[in-house]
Amino acid sequence: MAITVAASRLGTSAFSNAAPVELRQNWNEDEVMAVIRAVYRQVLGNDYIMSSERLKSAESLLRNGAITVRDFVRTVAKSELYKKKFLYDNFQTRVIELNYKHLLGRAPYDESEVIYHLDIYENKGFDAEIDSYIDSLEYEENFGDNIVPYYRGFSTQRGQKTVGFTRMFRLYRGYANSDRAQAEGNDSRLAAELGKNTASAVVAPSGTNEGWAYRAAERNETPNKSLGGSLPYGSENKVYRVEVTGIRAPGTKNIRRSNKAFLVPYDQLSEKLQQINKSGAKVASITPASL
Repeated sequence: MAITVAASRLGTSAFSNAAPVELRQNWNEDEVMAVIRAVYRQVLGNDYIMSSERLKSAESLLRNGAITVRDFVRTVAKSELYKKKFLYDNFQTRVIELNYKHLLGRAPYDESEVIYHLDIYENKGFDAEIDSYIDSLEYEENFGDNIVPYYRGFSTQRGQKTVGFTRMFRLYRGYANSDRAQAEGNDSRLAAELGKNTASAVVAPSGTNEGWAYRAAERNETPNKSLGGSLPYGSENKVYRVEVTGIRAPGTKNIRRSNKAFLVPYDQLSEKLQQINKSGAKVASITPASL
């Protein structure tokens, strides 16, 4: 059954009828390898992992039956590999968002959940923060010892809050996307919504007809003119809306970058794209502007 009638457009088709990956009794080598791949994909946010980065010792313990799937998930989440990808360079709230996504398969429901885990991290350390998810009743009831965590946030289920469905789309940006390759970088995706206790908008992921992995600017303003005011909105020329993320003023630090939209005529589009690339910003989408 499809998650939504717009499953293909929102990039969730892959999860519509997919069964959880489980390591059953009397498994064979192909089955245990499928579990290992699924754990890496889920816990590492679909990020690319080189052969030299794999946790070979933990994989061997899983093959020998010395540890469970839950133990293997815990080992990957506590590894230096995970910390390099998702801890050291991220804001704390972003770390919590990703831990929820990777280990419980959902988004935080409210600000109190984030505060709870921030308190564990600050007072007991990162390993205790990881344990708080994996040793939770929620993890036990949904995954137990032998099921690989998966994106539960897209499904209607007991204990699932409606707001979790829309917030999951803020963390999930398409089946082929990775948590380290999104246009918004290391910034929190949910801090504003959680702080205001509001639901998130469902933004279509990469590869759809509605644009790339773009998030509107905080004020959600579209300029009336583009190119420094040289072209009024409504010109008879063909105009394109160029959505850009990661813009920063010259001389400022690489923090708190903003998003912006430009309206650019076709004959100046190439020049504008070169200007954006040279500035270090990223083009999120290019779509025809409605005049």
